[in-house]
Amino acid sequence: MKKNLTWIIIGVVALAAVIILSGCFYTVAENEYAAVLRFSKIESVQDQPGLHFKLPFVDSVMTFPRTTLLYDIPESEVLTADKKNMTVDSYLIWQIRDPQVFYQTLGSLNEAENRLDALTYTALKNLMGTLEQNDIINQDDASERNDIYASITTEVSALAKTYGIDVLDVKVKRLDLPADNEQAVYNRMISDRNQIAEKYTADGNKEASILRNEVDKQVNILISNAQAQAAKLEAEGESAYMQMLAEAYATEDQQDFYEFIMALDALKASLTGTEKTVILNADSELGRLLVSP
Repeated sequence: MKKNLTWIIIGVVALAAVIILSGCFYTVAENEYAAVLRFSKIESVQDQPGLHFKLPFVDSVMTFPRTTLLYDIPESEVLTADKKNMTVDSYLIWQIRDPQVFYQTLGSLNEAENRLDALTYTALKNLMGTLEQNDIINQDDASERNDIYASITTEVSALAKTYGIDVLDVKVKRLDLPADNEQAVYNRMISDRNQIAEKYTADGNKEASILRNEVDKQVNILISNAQAQAAKLEAEGESAYMQMLAEAYATEDQQDFYEFIMALDALKASLTGTEKTVILNADSELGRLLVSP
């Protein structure tokens, strides 16, 4: 009986030793912080992966992620400088930098997301309140919107440091109009683009008219010059022709022969159609030539 009691005591002691030893150690993963809490206060923070020691039954361990976290912020409405509502859908990339400050100020990831949501909304509201709706909804270079995002990131990051958080980036996924005035703004944008298109068309027609007038002017100048040159060449040709005739028919016999040839040509030109009868006066030059050549 005494021997059995001894074994029971040894078993109880061994079990107690196992329980105590198991409570003396904890493990830290590579992607997390481990905070050792003693009476709800942080005693130490471990960021080195592996096995670590703590006091059993007194210390507890709370872990926080070391990885980069993505928080998809719920949609919210902001007011522009011209008192118009805009719906903002954004997300935020962040990570815990100081787990001790994070635990003391926030305590949990849910509370951290609620606080980041409020900080981001405040930054968006303040920035959008300085811009008019027309400045936000446009087709300008996307780099201007990147400047807006960078400004929001800088403001939220500065405020989040007090919670042991680093905000790496804030991006707006969608910046849109509320459903009640979305169509009205789209119609205004379409009207603006139509006015721009009409202006481009009018400017193009004006430029085309100037070009056509200039081309017509150049064409008229070319035609006028060509006609003048042609008239000059024609006059020079006729002058040369007359000079050649004068030289060819310089004597009286040559002139008589020329008159005879011209008379024959005139007779030939008169013999057209089916009628080949010609009535000539016997006293006419052509009549005499035909009767007495």
